[in-house]
Amino acid sequence: MQRVWLKRTLWMMVLWGGSVLALAAVSMGFRLLMTAAGLKV
Repeated sequence: MQRVWLKRTLWMMVLWGGSVLALAAVSMGFRLLMTAAGLKV
């Protein structure tokens, strides 16, 4: 039973990490687009 809990926790951490990385990639893309458009912040 404990192995199932460990596997679920691991999957949750993997999905969370993936979503954080995807969000970071999207924000970097928007930042590059805005810099290319001349909207330096």
